[in-house]
Amino acid sequence: MKGNLKRFFGLSILLIVSFTLLTGCLSNKKADERGYIVKVGDQVPDFDIKMADGTTIPIKSLRGKYVMLQFTASWCGVCRQEMPYIEKDIWQKYGKNPNFKLFGIDLKESAQKCDEFAKQTMVTYPITLDEDGKIFELFCAPDAGVTRNIIINPKGEIVMLTRLFDMEEFQTMVNFIDSSLKKYNPAVMGISKTKKEILKKRISFFK
Repeated sequence: MKGNLKRFFGLSILLIVSFTLLTGCLSNKKADERGYIVKVGDQVPDFDIKMADGTTIPIKSLRGKYVMLQFTASWCGVCRQEMPYIEKDIWQKYGKNPNFKLFGIDLKESAQKCDEFAKQTMVTYPITLDEDGKIFELFCAPDAGVTRNIIINPKGEIVMLTRLFDMEEFQTMVNFIDSSLKKYNPAVMGISKTKKEILKKRISFFK
């Protein structure tokens, strides 16, 4: 009886240690030289965008659109430098495009501070909340800095990552958004491979 009890406790401890090591490995992804723990080609992590009014938007609900996330903060001088360009060159040009969404994400600041920040920078695109930094940590190491932009395609894949405000990189991002939206046709992109094959056969039949 005692031998069985010892084996039971020994097995329990082994399972606990194994689980701890496994979860530690999964949660501590190695960051790259720019602080990202995600890379181009990855599926965007699952989270809810928290609007300043308290409402939320699941990132999954934005499938079928190009999405730009800008991690920012009021204390970040580079962010303040970049944000007017985002407003002028991206939001004012593409903000009304139904296939595009842009969200600033204010890192570890209150709703009041976020509102003051938006007014100070005079941007009109939505600045959302990440009060505990948990959204940021889905993409980056906890101690990584801002500003940084993440572009997500209609399939939910990360297609571009930027860091700091380099005008050449910024213009590359603007050009990418512009060309992607010009080429994007949701009606065509939404047709499955099977439906495309059926449609092709029907067209061939009438030729």
